[in-house]
Amino acid sequence: MKIEQYLNSLPKSIISGDEVQLPQHAIRNILKFARLNENDVFYHLGCGDGRAIILAIQEFGVRKAIGIDNDSEKIAEARKLVLERKLENAYFECDDIVKSEIKNATVILFWFSDSQIIEDMNVKFSHLNEGCKIITLWNPLPNCLPDKVDFPFILNISPFKKAKDLKEQILVIFETDCIDFITAWEFAERYTKAIQDPHAESNRFLTIIQSLVIWINARNMGVACEKEIPAPIRNYIYILRTFFGIEVEHLIK
Repeated sequence: MKIEQYLNSLPKSIISGDEVQLPQHAIRNILKFARLNENDVFYHLGCGDGRAIILAIQEFGVRKAIGIDNDSEKIAEARKLVLERKLENAYFECDDIVKSEIKNATVILFWFSDSQIIEDMNVKFSHLNEGCKIITLWNPLPNCLPDKVDFPFILNISPFKKAKDLKEQILVIFETDCIDFITAWEFAERYTKAIQDPHAESNRFLTIIQSLVIWINARNMGVACEKEIPAPIRNYIYILRTFFGIEVEHLIK
């Protein structure tokens, strides 16, 4: 099957990110990356069980932390945890993030894959106070150049710097003039290590998929270093097709 069909066969909640909870080490590294401090009003959009909110209060001592999620069960779970730990200045709202009020935010964690949500929130983000930090994973905000990158963590600061095109965005994120297989693998591995349990059996499979996606996208946009498809890419295409029944070669233009 084509990789698009494989992804469509997975639960929609996993593809959309609705059921994906970042591990503690990832959240801690994200908040360090943003230099979260006691003066910040921190928002986590799509907060799930509230672990980022709790960490922001307990370890970074933020002035206020607000989690927003449209799943009432998760919000109830998060509120229960906050009460059990007797934490102050931690709040949760069961709401659609597109309709939520975030104007007083100084730092926002935003990790969604739904293109419509991203588009709607990008408009909302354009009205934030100057200096507000938006943390995303893997991708920067649409049409924006990141202010800081520690891949897969990406930081945009309001008012946002506009990118000329997607190619400029990619080269800034990867900090290179072109992307070869080694770069693609390195950044794919960074992503896997950042968001996965280090002992998860699926780590290598995820890294293979992501490295192929990075290199193929670079090739299609004319920023791959190699003119021909490198041997490691061909090998992984063969492995996915032969052992997993997943086709990716059709993505190469």
